[in-house]
Amino acid sequence: MHYKQITLPANKSIALVAHDNKKPDIVRWCENHTEDLKKHTLYATGTTGTVISQATGLEINKLISGPLGGDQQVGSLITEGKVDFLIFFWDPFEPMPHDPDVKALLRIAAVWNVPVACNIISADFMVASPLFNQEFQRSVPDYESYMKSRT
Repeated sequence: MHYKQITLPANKSIALVAHDNKKPDIVRWCENHTEDLKKHTLYATGTTGTVISQATGLEINKLISGPLGGDQQVGSLITEGKVDFLIFFWDPFEPMPHDPDVKALLRIAAVWNVPVACNIISADFMVASPLFNQEFQRSVPDYESYMKSRT
């Protein structure tokens, strides 16, 4: 696979996703980081976006619910270059009927070299990084080069 460099903007697009048992955690985290998050474009799966928006007043682009395909919508936004950062508080103790979708989303984030925070402490570390509010170079798959090599 060939890669190319892209510039992440200082104002990033951030996807927020949380399983049911983790929704209180992501709401609390967003309340603690509302001022940081206001500087960025936010996306969230349906219910997660609604509870965060109600608790914090943050403007959130709401997708559909995760089990109905919201996780896949986030993955699609990642592949289109429309999501720069993923905060995904998933519940390791609760089996999910849409577990393959969860794994697919994490896979897409890894393929496209998107930073992922899976719990409060990793999200705190990422927000505390000076790179969170700065431009930054990131390697991503060069799809055009990949397609040319296939023909």
